[in-house]
Amino acid sequence: MSNNARQNERLVFPGMRAMLFIASGLVFIVGIQLFLFTTDTDRLFAWTINPPLTAAFLGASYWSSCVLEFLAAREATWARARIAVPAVLTFTLLTLITTLIHLDRFHLDIAQFELITVLLTWVWILVYAIVPFALAILLFFQLRVPGTDPPRRMPLPLWMRTFLVVQTVVMLTIGVLLFVMPTTLIGVWPWQLTPLTGRAIGAWFIGLGIATAHMIWENDASRIQPAFLSMVAFSLLQFIALARYAGDVAWDTVAAWLYLFFLVTIAQVGSAGIWLFRSPAAESTNASPKPNHSTDTHQQQNQ
Repeated sequence: MSNNARQNERLVFPGMRAMLFIASGLVFIVGIQLFLFTTDTDRLFAWTINPPLTAAFLGASYWSSCVLEFLAAREATWARARIAVPAVLTFTLLTLITTLIHLDRFHLDIAQFELITVLLTWVWILVYAIVPFALAILLFFQLRVPGTDPPRRMPLPLWMRTFLVVQTVVMLTIGVLLFVMPTTLIGVWPWQLTPLTGRAIGAWFIGLGIATAHMIWENDASRIQPAFLSMVAFSLLQFIALARYAGDVAWDTVAAWLYLFFLVTIAQVGSAGIWLFRSPAAESTNASPKPNHSTDTHQQQNQ
């Protein structure tokens, strides 16, 4: 790529960068509440979550999202940062809807709950009432930033795209069912769910499915490194959650082992994507990029 082409790359809008950094901090805090203080959600979270494995699942998901958002915020160009935005926007909007549907389950009664519990609940509501709309507005301005995307330099191997397609279909299907009709899967889920926790998990699966679909569309390992690292974090943290609360899982069901296999595939794709970007072949590609003749020709014509 020519120096002029690099200079013409669309950069991350400062407001978008700030939002991603803020969002990464918020989800890190929620991860502490849910992954570390798993059995204290009746005092330290917006609603009481049982069994503890559900809280640990949600906490692990928030921490893996922190990895995605923080790394995306550190990228200079929009092509390498945008992998976080559609998934986060979708998830936050769905979580707002979940909150409004089940508002009666939230810790809002000052006569019943401690002051700190009620305050944490209101913070939760305000965050999800603000973030999706603020992010949508920032995305509008981000898309108006002048510049172009760099050419795709590290296409994903066929096997990885195949895995991502399957993961996308599975996660979106499960996510939509859990979110729209949670009772349809409660009976077959590997651990106990309620309509509220089913929708909360469904929002995560839809968000994850949006992210993997986005990865397929980008088809460039250099653009989606934050997602690969987030996938590894997600799978490792979920394995830890399962180990901590193995007693909550119905291991005598097929669903439990399918879930375990699903986590293995997430870890496999994430690890392979990180290796692909850091492999000697990838370093050689970065060191000696092929010129983008179409871009150079276009610039010459403009001159």
